Amino acid sequence: MEAEKKTPVVSDLGAWGMNVVSSVGIIMANKQLMSSAGYAFSFATTLTGFHFTITALVGWISRATGYSASKHVPLWELVWFSLVANTSITGMNLSLMLNSVGFYQISKLSMIPVVCLMEWVINSKHYTTKVISAVVVVAAGVGICTVTDVEVNAKGFICACVAVFCTSLQQITIGSFQKKYSIGSFELLSKTAPIQAVSLIILGPFADYYLNGQWLFNYSFSTGATFFILLSCSLAVVCNMSQYLCIGRFSATSFQVLGHMKTVCVLILGWILFDSALTIKNILGMLLAIMGMVVYSWAMESEKKATAPIPRNKSDMLDGEDVPLKSRLSGLPSELDLEEGPMKS
Repeated sequence: MEAEKKTPVVSDLGAWGMNVVSSVGIIMANKQLMSSAGYAFSFATTLTGFHFTITALVGWISRATGYSASKHVPLWELVWFSLVANTSITGMNLSLMLNSVGFYQISKLSMIPVVCLMEWVINSKHYTTKVISAVVVVAAGVGICTVTDVEVNAKGFICACVAVFCTSLQQITIGSFQKKYSIGSFELLSKTAPIQAVSLIILGPFADYYLNGQWLFNYSFSTGATFFILLSCSLAVVCNMSQYLCIGRFSATSFQVLGHMKTVCVLILGWILFDSALTIKNILGMLLAIMGMVVYSWAMESEKKATAPIPRNKSDMLDGEDVPLKSRLSGLPSELDLEEGPMKS
């Protein structure tokens, strides 16, 4: 019985751990692949298409070998979801290109309140004051860490709004689909990945040409670049899988909070591996974000305990129904009855 209680906790920690390690790892790999000091592979949208291609291949192998089952999800819903997800990816890339890094970070921070608002509208979900306060602390800490110069223009602002809306809607839809169709995270990912892969492979080179003025076909693929592309794709499979798993098991809001903690990890690893500058302002912001994450975890745990049903003792139940204590006592034999002999029916 104790093992059954502990299993979900271990699985939850494993899901969080998978997402943090794979997300931070893919960022580090992509930084080496895409930076001018690395292999200058500046085709982010096409690279995402590669990611979903490998993910779709892994999903197909999993189904072919019988490791995972296939459940029906209407094609139009899969196409709609893929359209929203691809718009999110393209919108984020355009927002980064047209806006300053500072405004790009602010737009990412704005996803938490947008996700909370959309979950309230779509799923009628309510948040306690403790949870809201913790989310504000996390966002403030990450903002202090990352936001520097803030410049915005009309086109960039529109792209940022579209990206934030589509990303928030995508993450909420992942959880909704899993509950609506009783489908596992990996099975759902296996169904959406092929559609996203085909569309991004076809449209990705054109989107990247618009973003950086370079054609993918003119890029010289070296051994090192190919290795980091494959590494990035391998990590993306784990990252995508854990993302669907975390959102399905927890919520889109919790996933956003986790995402900001990954930002802190990236800043620390960037300082260790790439000699990135780390100022007192960055350190204070990271400490504030970590404190917010601790408070958020405590608030969510308190909320779970407050809403959890009170377990009933089987000894207090008769014929599957609750029976008042007085009625139960009145049905018991008295001391005199026990002395006189067995009860009569």
